[in-house]
Amino acid sequence: MENINIGVIGLGYVGLPLAVEFGKIYNTVGFDINLGRIKELRQGIDRTLEVETDNLVSADKISYTNNLEDIQKCNIYIVTVPTPIDKNKRPDLTPLVKASETVGRVLSEGDIVIYESTVYPGATEEECVPVLEKFSGLTYNKNFFCGYSPERINPGDKVHTVTKIKKVTSGSTPEIGKRVDELYKKVIVAGTHLASSIKVAEAAKVIENSQRDLNIAFVNELAKIFNQMNINTLDVLEAAGTKWNFLPFRPGLVGGHCIGVDPYYLTHKAEEIGYHPQVILAGRRINDSMGQYVAHAVIKLMIKREHVVAKSKVLVLGITFKENCPDIRNSRVIDVINELKDFGCSVDVFDPWADKEEVRHEYGIDMFSTLDEVLENKNREYDAIVFAVAHDKYLKMNIKAFANGNTVIYDVKNVYPGADACL
Repeated sequence: MENINIGVIGLGYVGLPLAVEFGKIYNTVGFDINLGRIKELRQGIDRTLEVETDNLVSADKISYTNNLEDIQKCNIYIVTVPTPIDKNKRPDLTPLVKASETVGRVLSEGDIVIYESTVYPGATEEECVPVLEKFSGLTYNKNFFCGYSPERINPGDKVHTVTKIKKVTSGSTPEIGKRVDELYKKVIVAGTHLASSIKVAEAAKVIENSQRDLNIAFVNELAKIFNQMNINTLDVLEAAGTKWNFLPFRPGLVGGHCIGVDPYYLTHKAEEIGYHPQVILAGRRINDSMGQYVAHAVIKLMIKREHVVAKSKVLVLGITFKENCPDIRNSRVIDVINELKDFGCSVDVFDPWADKEEVRHEYGIDMFSTLDEVLENKNREYDAIVFAVAHDKYLKMNIKAFANGNTVIYDVKNVYPGADACL
């Protein structure tokens, strides 16, 4: 294909880094329905902190818009919108369908639509393609084509960035698969792997995070067992880790937009075809229960210290889903907070990485975003402090400034040397 013009639909943690890399080589339009996001990107500001300002500026062939007309001349569309789950833990394809409607309105003869959003095997051709056909009036694999190249972004990771992670590619025909593969090879220095079909590529993505989810569930269950035996779980894992093929997973809260969500896409499809998955859902149940487990452990320690639990003051350090990252999507720290509140605790949250307005909108919490705000709080002597997220900044703090002589310190991530207990 000559005169390649790329339109990236969705400029979040996945879409922006990819758009910037393509924008260094090809004419690229980054499209997002969030006008505020577009205005910030035009000013060289990325609130996700995935792309440095210098890197945004160096992509001299990219433009940002929320105007549909600006992507009409594109001939390759890459869809990178979120694929969440609903309150019943069922796939919510609304963003994907809406994005497909958007692309369908501007789709032309010979165009290629590539999806990167995590879905269950078959979703691209069963759910997205009919929408593209409906809104474009074109016929799949005759007038337009599709590809699937699952995202592998690790938010906050400055080592394994988009160009340095091997990319799985696929196409709706063998020829399109090769074209999609060649396109990504232009920007992915780690190389590509051309899958045999779109369904294979979809399946590969969804099992990547399902596998991680199960491994973490295993060590979370170990933590529950060893805690009852008064054995330090990390000591056990470090000892076992001396064997060359032992996998170095650690217990913790499993949140984020991938590991805590993707397995439900696979189990949804499995149940749809008549198979009831047991191992995958068992892992999900364990990991989804960890917030409640942590809160109960904190309450037990407080009772042993003879704290009056009702109206006790608790400081939770961290609301993002992982350390040194501003991403709060599907953070399971909220489970800890809500459970503590159910016990009658007064809970404050301090996170220097998270955006105050985003946290208020998403979780209804007015948090502290600076250390000064915590220090200025008149009720800063807390009965319990929970290290929920291992931000580097916390390790440099003087925790005694927030504690009284009887404060319980619980460390979810096992990084604070002065903790009374850890997961």
